[in-house]
Amino acid sequence: PSVNIVENNEGFAVEMAAPGMDKGDFNIQLNNEVLTISSQKEWKQEMKDNERYTRHEFSYQAFERSFHLPKTVVDESKIKAEYNNGILRVLIPKKEEAKALPPRTIVVQ
Repeated sequence: PSVNIVENNEGFAVEMAAPGMDKGDFNIQLNNEVLTISSQKEWKQEMKDNERYTRHEFSYQAFERSFHLPKTVVDESKIKAEYNNGILRVLIPKKEEAKALPPRTIVVQ
């Protein structure tokens, strides 16, 4: 699926459109600075008594996307994920030292 990556001063948000999925369908792993998001889902249709297939088209969906996270910028211990209204969001906070400092005025003396 397509991915949007949004950055602000606090961190990054990886947004992925995945309609029709459930929270438990996702597998998110972090291994050696690589974030991997994957899913595998098969839809099964149960047959009722006295039914048979004239045509049956299987429905199967699987994907895997990986992203390199720079260790000097990302706080790996605070990564969170949420799934709402068909959008998976993985929130990746920045380390304090990687955040941009606000502008300041330097007085000439």
